[in-house]
Amino acid sequence: MKHIVLFTTLAACLTACGEKPQTMALPRSDAPSYTGVTTGSAGSSAFTAPGWKPGDKTGWEQQLKARQQNSQNDYSRMN
Repeated sequence: MKHIVLFTTLAACLTACGEKPQTMALPRSDAPSYTGVTTGSAGSSAFTAPGWKPGDKTGWEQQLKARQQNSQNDYSRMN
């Protein structure tokens, strides 16, 4: 009986040592958000606002401000 308990404990300990490291599939990008995406020939994707060009910081800030006022402000939506 002692051999079974010892074998089970040893097997559990060795199983815990076999875990593979978990790494991210893509490297992190520390680029600012307003630089946009670089997919497609025009540098835009289906997720960018129409008329906005990647790298346009003032346009990015204006879009965020308009989004906050128009769609994410519950007080303005109640009127």
